[in-house]
Amino acid sequence: MKLARTIRLDASDENVFENPAASGEWAISGGFEFSNWDESHLTGKPRQAFSNGWLSLDSFGRATFVAITSITETELDALTTRLAQHFVAHYGAPDLEAARPVAAEEIDQMRQMCEDHDDNTVLMVSRTLTESGIHESYRFSAPQGASLETFAVHGSVD
Repeated sequence: MKLARTIRLDASDENVFENPAASGEWAISGGFEFSNWDESHLTGKPRQAFSNGWLSLDSFGRATFVAITSITETELDALTTRLAQHFVAHYGAPDLEAARPVAAEEIDQMRQMCEDHDDNTVLMVSRTLTESGIHESYRFSAPQGASLETFAVHGSVD
């Protein structure tokens, strides 16, 4: 099974998101956070989170990039519980029993998206607000191989 973890290619997430996710946190799209939004909400850092932020399942912060990796059934179950608890605490779900199937569906959507891609594939999300609701689109960047010479510094110790 596969899911995605947040990654940072630079420090820009610290500047563009109100609550930036740390590198290495499990993530999903998290578009549900914007379900009641309209144009008046799309300003400043919230706009950036809406436009291209993945939702971390650890800090519930946002990240611009995620990368696909393997996940165990035990980890997946713990994430489902964590997201269900978040739905109860922040979105008015009546209890964990009611929230858990919804959380499982959100995570399963991300898991299915990741399943057909190689590990380390980088994903980006783009959202727009339309008359019929939120439209999400995804871009994938396959992992690129690099030789040691790409990163090594050659020189003399003299």
